[in-house]
Amino acid sequence: MLAKHASDPLAAPPRLADSRDVMRALIFLLLVIFAVPLHAQPVTVFAAASLREAVEEIALSYPHKVTTSFAGSGTLARQIAAGAPADVVILAHADWADWMEDRSLILEDTRRDVAGGSLVVVGAPDARPFSDDPDNKELFEALRGGRLAMGQRDGVPAGNYAREWLQSTGLWGPLLPSLAETDNVRAALALVAQGAAPLGIVYASDAVSEPRVRVLYTVPATAHSPIRYPAAAVTEAGRAFLALLADESAAAIFAKHGFAP
Repeated sequence: MLAKHASDPLAAPPRLADSRDVMRALIFLLLVIFAVPLHAQPVTVFAAASLREAVEEIALSYPHKVTTSFAGSGTLARQIAAGAPADVVILAHADWADWMEDRSLILEDTRRDVAGGSLVVVGAPDARPFSDDPDNKELFEALRGGRLAMGQRDGVPAGNYAREWLQSTGLWGPLLPSLAETDNVRAALALVAQGAAPLGIVYASDAVSEPRVRVLYTVPATAHSPIRYPAAAVTEAGRAFLALLADESAAAIFAKHGFAP
């Protein structure tokens, strides 16, 4: 018997795509939407501690497993230099990106700034906000004999920015004996949130993530170097995730978590 022609109205209708076909189509559409190359593969992302919530949310849009590691920028850069298996690095200061670039630790022409930020002074939720230009007296009164928490001045970007601000206002010398310097900015935030330090200098994005602190003062952007978050691919596998970081959807997530464009 001859087979029925495809145009035969009596021929059986074509089989509907099964659930796996539908899932493949959806994945393909998501890849197109997020502009992630089809050769994307599992990656390990090293990122500055202040980026934790934003990077973890962005990673949910990546079509493969993302392993993350968060620490101070200097720690991350030195770990990669020592052979730590990272595919992408996102730092909180251009100096550490320069340091890695000078040692050929990142792929050429992949470095880009993915976000910006601002510096703030935080205290307990019931603390009184500072004046427009706090002086030694106001800060020492707010400290009440306690410590001013901030990132370590030489190895943590937030600490570098904090030192620049305090030096520009003449507050650095008087406050130096009262500093509590930490390995990363989130540790400084934790000291204030837990009541171990009355004041801390952190990023505005850190303050957004912690309900147990209140912003008492926003440091003028002109009082320190521009706060930028440079990212780069460390291996070829990192290029796809780096492309995702540059997408508009990632920019919206950074903004939601208190970062500037």
